[in-house]
Amino acid sequence: MSDLEVHADLLRELHHGSMLVLPNAWDEPSAELVVELGFPVVATSSAAVADVLGHADGEKAPWREMFAAVARIARTVPVPVTVDAEAGYGLSPDDFVAALLDAGAVGCNLEDTDHRRGGLLDAREQADRLAGVRAAADAAGVPVVVNARIDVFLPSSGIGEADRLPEALRRARLYRAAGVDCVYPIGGSARTTLPPLVAEGPVNGNTTDELDLEALRSLGVARVSFGPRFYRGGGLATMRDALEQLGAR
Repeated sequence: MSDLEVHADLLRELHHGSMLVLPNAWDEPSAELVVELGFPVVATSSAAVADVLGHADGEKAPWREMFAAVARIARTVPVPVTVDAEAGYGLSPDDFVAALLDAGAVGCNLEDTDHRRGGLLDAREQADRLAGVRAAADAAGVPVVVNARIDVFLPSSGIGEADRLPEALRRARLYRAAGVDCVYPIGGSARTTLPPLVAEGPVNGNTTDELDLEALRSLGVARVSFGPRFYRGGGLATMRDALEQLGAR
């Protein structure tokens, strides 16, 4: 097996054991810190990486620059790398998977926000795209781990509060049927919203004032990510303190 296959298999397995904690890195030193403190996977933050490169979040950075940053991280660390790839930068599934693997990454977040027109992408069209990514990864021989971000809980989605959970569940079912490994209801980490989603498969959650890591674990969340929190919170020194408190769980 290639190193990419081994890393992809490991990343997938980590979604089905103890909750996977993913502190998000933005460059080589922050990725090395994640590994130094015992975390088994490095995840990137698109907002943090874009900011380091001098661009705004929301697919404003050229995709080649984003993947070049990922490649530098992947060359630096010996663990699996998963990429916050926003909405895929308009690349076809084949081109997207090729860029991901060329960078040395074996996982990705793909969100359903439409960065060009605003609001959300059509759920069935997004499911078709996710199925295309899964097919392209299978054809490449690497079981890329796909985390499908569901953006209905964000104000920019235009979805009314009462309709958010039903729409999140609808999208989660479509995306799971398309072959994704995990769904990520960003902005929807709450005791009322997570259990119905968790009941149907692995879910990526976030800590909040009401939900710490232990609470998320008790709800059955498979993985937890932090986005640009450590980058915006003060960089490496602050990140070290925070990760030492988290521990590699």
